[in-house]
Amino acid sequence: MKEQLNEMYESLHISSEVSNYCEDILNKLEERFRVIDQVAEYNQLKVIKAMQDRRVSDIHFAATTGYGYNDLGRDTLEEVYAAAFHAEAALVRPQLTCGTHALTIALSGNLRPGDELFSPVGKPYDTLEGVIGIRESRGSLAEYGITYAQADLLANGDFDYDAIRSSMNERTKMVTIQRSKGYATRPTLSVARIGELIAFIKEIKPDVICMVDNCYGEFVETLEPTDVGADLCVGSLIKNPGGGLAPIGGYIVGKTEYVENAAFRLTSPGLGKEVGASLGINGQLYQGFFMAPQVVSGALKGAIFAANVYEKLGFPVIPNGSEPRFDIIQAVTLGSAEAIIAFCKGIQAAAPVDSFVNPEPWAMPGYHSDVIMAAGAFIQGSSIELSADAPIEPPYAVYFQGGLTWYHAKLGILMSMQKLFEEGLIQL
Repeated sequence: MKEQLNEMYESLHISSEVSNYCEDILNKLEERFRVIDQVAEYNQLKVIKAMQDRRVSDIHFAATTGYGYNDLGRDTLEEVYAAAFHAEAALVRPQLTCGTHALTIALSGNLRPGDELFSPVGKPYDTLEGVIGIRESRGSLAEYGITYAQADLLANGDFDYDAIRSSMNERTKMVTIQRSKGYATRPTLSVARIGELIAFIKEIKPDVICMVDNCYGEFVETLEPTDVGADLCVGSLIKNPGGGLAPIGGYIVGKTEYVENAAFRLTSPGLGKEVGASLGINGQLYQGFFMAPQVVSGALKGAIFAANVYEKLGFPVIPNGSEPRFDIIQAVTLGSAEAIIAFCKGIQAAAPVDSFVNPEPWAMPGYHSDVIMAAGAFIQGSSIELSADAPIEPPYAVYFQGGLTWYHAKLGILMSMQKLFEEGLIQL
């Protein structure tokens, strides 16, 4: 069988030098992979129980159009999400077009002119800069008289509790906590650390709304931020919880009042969650959520494999090869634009879709520098599928994530190495 596998890799243009280099690394990861499988099993059972308790049936997969009044499938899916996240309520809609949109709706639904939004974990992801008004943009929160403040993390990645305490004031209405690293080389936050931060913030101001940007973190651990005090938890269905099947959508889970406020912003005051047709995709949303724990486990294995491979090659990686994982993103600092482009060409070449395309950096809307993105995905922009992206700027770090199966994630990492090897950017 090993010979057959080697032949298949060779047919996909993976050289023996690359595959042999990785063999010992893989053998040392068996125990870590076993633990990942246990977490996936727990989360799989959690999702099944949520579906069984809500008596999910094939009637819930039926389509609605128009206003979408009394959409049983949509309403039951939101109950399933709320149950799985141990939250009071959920808003799960195809009308939430992406993670940034879901965050925007959660923010604008719960903030009013004169309020202040506060980030205790430094500057948020690039696309939120325009939403908040850090970067001037039409329709930003700043245009509506909502101010913003932040406390940066300490150099070692710890929370700056003194700065947090001094930054919060009587106008601080909402705190936003980004779980994943975004385009930064800082540690991703574990659910436990998020819980500690929320507890500290609530001691200062008990009525403040704590929202967690949960993108890339769902089902990585057995707990979610709503288990440790988050009032709102927000994410994208074309990332972890969609399981690679959701064609679009986002979710907002948390306390009923805050979720309903978001719903009134998504649709209109007075209508809220009552409208919003599901347009025949409920079946994909249910099945994607069902598949998500297993899909996330494959992506996690790929991230750990990438960390160990590139660490051995001498590149700085965050997290490193032995650290615990709290999201599916692997950052690799490659040190040059040429290396980033070669890496992304490898990820694209390993794709089942558009493998023949060469990704190139370009000025993507919402980003402050040219960005390269590699993703031959079944769902456009789906970053639970094998993908990689990077801003073309120092320190020239690439962010790798996804893989609907572990085997595809593995191929992507091997192919990224192959492209770097062929261009003389690494030595094996």
